[in-house]
Parts: sequence; structure tokens; C-alpha cells
Amino acid sequence: QVQLVESGGGLVQAGGSLRVSCAASDRTFNRYAMGWFRQAPGKEREFVATVRWSSGVTYYADSVKGRFTISRDTAKNTVYLQMNSLKPEDTAVYYCAAVPYGSWPPTRYDYWGQGTQVTVSS
Repeated sequence: QVQLVESGGGLVQAGGSLRVSCAASDRTFNRYAMGWFRQAPGKEREFVATVRWSSGVTYYADSVKGRFTISRDTAKNTVYLQMNSLKPEDTAVYYCAAVPYGSWPPTRYDYWGQGTQVTVSS
């Protein structure tokens, strides 16, 4: 069972930047895509961004387009989410996810990390 481990969350002021990372425990894990989701208190989990592992093609939620960038480093087995121009409404637990196969963009993910808290103060 592959494990996904997020890191890099924290507290930042509105307008600031933060980068979160996610590493997979199994380098041989076959992944079609990896993505980021977030869940704010009292709200449902929502999609943020996804990247196709082989090609680096990306797809974003409208709410973060132009502010967030997802990328992957295949040598480090890691996916990143660079978050710029952060807003208080970006405050949430951010989860990394992976799927071994599927269509594009993925509609389901099979593996999830434990989450990392991102808090944006106003």
C-alpha cells in the first residue's frame, strides 16, 4: 500500500506564498496522475489541481487558476503545489492524492495523504 506524505503547510498572511509537497513512499508505484484537494472547516472536500505524471500536463479548479501551480519532480518522486496570492478563503487542510490509471482529468483517486494545514490570515 503506497503512502503519500504531505509537508510544507503553515501560517501565512494574505497575499503571501506557500509551497506544499507530497512524496510517495513507493518509487515504483504506478501513478497516472497526482492531485491536490482541500477541505475547509464545515465544507466538503474540493478539488484544487492535478498533474499527469508522465507528461506534466496540469488541470486546475477555477478558484485557484492563475494563483496556484502544481508540478512534479519524477526524480524525487514528489508533487508540489505552489500557492501565491493567498487569500483567507484558501485556509484549509490540503490533501495529496494519486490514481494509478484513468481518464483525464481524473474523476477518482485511490490513494490519499493525511493532509497538511494551510492557514491564511487576513
